[in-house]
Amino acid sequence: MRTSTVRRAGTGAAVAALMTVVAACGGHGGGSGTQTEPATKAAGASHVAALQQVGKKTGTAQSARIEGTSTMGGTVSMKQTGTIGWADGLSGSLTVTYTGGTMAEALRQGGGDGSVRARYLKDEYYADMGEAFAKTVGGKRWVRYAYEDVAKLGGGAGDVLREQVRNSTPEQGVKALLAAGDVRKVGQEDVRGVSATRYSGTVDVAELTARDSALDDRQLAAFKEQLAAAGITTQTVDIWVDKDDLLVKKTERGESGIGAFDSTVFYSDYGTEVPVEKPPAADTVDFLDVLKRQPGIGPS
Repeated sequence: MRTSTVRRAGTGAAVAALMTVVAACGGHGGGSGTQTEPATKAAGASHVAALQQVGKKTGTAQSARIEGTSTMGGTVSMKQTGTIGWADGLSGSLTVTYTGGTMAEALRQGGGDGSVRARYLKDEYYADMGEAFAKTVGGKRWVRYAYEDVAKLGGGAGDVLREQVRNSTPEQGVKALLAAGDVRKVGQEDVRGVSATRYSGTVDVAELTARDSALDDRQLAAFKEQLAAAGITTQTVDIWVDKDDLLVKKTERGESGIGAFDSTVFYSDYGTEVPVEKPPAADTVDFLDVLKRQPGIGPS
């Protein structure tokens, strides 16, 4: 009976890791006493032009080192460090440490230490669930999640994961502000010793219109689809941009399909190498195969 419980906990941890390892990296940035610049029409146009330049520079950088924290409802609180790239889809190598919520509890029950190594490729994601988990699945410690397979769970799970992963890139924060229509320049602030310009905006998915947005109809439709897939209904976005027009910090807070989220990510070392390769096949088990071992959990 105890073995069965541990196995279910290990599977639950794998499922939760799938949904939350690279969640919408945002949150609230806190106040510094700096006054927000009035949102006049001329100022707004100037901010949009500045953000478009930031988006261009960030897009061409193609990779960065990240360090962040996230909380999503009662499901998870976590820290994450590593490198990500976005030249062709998203790739990355991260270490995620779960510090609270049902995810951390599931890992503890499964014998884990609260940390998971994660590797991201264009169409799939791998999680190293540790030795305790490996003992329940024939000695294999890596779980492979193909996004298209995860979609078989129903409820848009594959889309949620894919969009949350996309949202970890710095350019996604710029896109959110351009879509918001009410972007404001807060002023200059210090971010880990770097002088940066802070911009802020609020996105309400139900009220996004091309008339107010700096995105064209096609871009706005795609952005709204991404938010809907991730279950995000509202979010407040703040970004901090250095003298080279690159993000050094991004924060978001808002509401998603699994509750309120609040998280922060720092960016550095743009253009860094992102060494990502698939774990050995002999040490990897497929996500759907893990679910098949759990009566009542696997896809129908």
